[in-house]
Amino acid sequence: MGTKQRLPDRKSKITVREVARRANVSESTVSRIMRNKGLVAEATREKVMETVRAMGYVPNRIAGSLASLDSFLVGVVIPSLSNIVFPEVLQGVHAGLEGSDLQPVISTTEYNIDREEAVVRGILSWKPAAILLAGFDHTDATRKMLEQSGIRVVEMMDIDSTPIDIAVGTSHRRAGHAIGRHLIERGYRHFGYVGHDWDADRRARLRYDGLCEALSEAGLSIEAHAMADGASSVAEGRIQTARLRASAPQIDVAVYSNDDMAVGGVFHCLAEGIRLPDEFAVFGFNGLDIGKELPQPLSTVRSNRFLIGKKAIEEVLASPERPSEPTIIDTDFEVFIGATA
Repeated sequence: MGTKQRLPDRKSKITVREVARRANVSESTVSRIMRNKGLVAEATREKVMETVRAMGYVPNRIAGSLASLDSFLVGVVIPSLSNIVFPEVLQGVHAGLEGSDLQPVISTTEYNIDREEAVVRGILSWKPAAILLAGFDHTDATRKMLEQSGIRVVEMMDIDSTPIDIAVGTSHRRAGHAIGRHLIERGYRHFGYVGHDWDADRRARLRYDGLCEALSEAGLSIEAHAMADGASSVAEGRIQTARLRASAPQIDVAVYSNDDMAVGGVFHCLAEGIRLPDEFAVFGFNGLDIGKELPQPLSTVRSNRFLIGKKAIEEVLASPERPSEPTIIDTDFEVFIGATA
């Protein structure tokens, strides 16, 4: 699955000496900057960090004879703990680790790839047995560090790109296409879209692209959009649904970037006395519990988040050494008909 790639030599890690030589500074200066200790001119700091990122250098926090011991740590890097999607992934990771000697170390990035770079550098400095991350969006420096680490690297949630090592998740483009086909088959012809910041959520954009592809195949298109500038939330879903309805009253179904936004759409309809799905239809993505507990269960796509976490760690346990070919594991999705579309 995927193209063949040359494995990095785990014995040829970038050293502090090589960084110092490239940046034309002393080894002690590099060490002080990496530990954030002592006074260093800002221009020197910037030059050294630029070299660190370009070379994919990771400091070794485990000194001396301890460095040769097997690590029992697994780094788990997720965007957020407040988004219910990711705690369910963590539950799967913990279930997969049951009975093993490995222990997870969990960090969050708040959807910031520069923060992810710093987090990954910190985790790799402790020489973990493996690292699990959400998605394929990384800085060039992060990608280089992960490629050179030689450990198992699992990119979770998405399988629409070629992974560094292992990808576990679902095709979001295919999920978006399935949503479009499902709604067309149910007779909808005037589509709207309610979403949030695509820069922070590449997977939402992939679903949108798949949706547009399905509509185009049927000679249809998205007739109106209502987009929140920031993160998704129930409140934003309610606000953006009001905007969509006011600007495009002909819309008979709105596809939402996720269930948070879609639940907000349902709340708007309840407040305004709009009958679902007769006057207006709402369709989400994720299959969250809150959607199932609405008076009319939310129509959505259910992703197998627990299974994603469990399969990710099981793949690491089954084969601790990185193979020559990337691995892609499709956990699939399910269209839930619900009662709002």
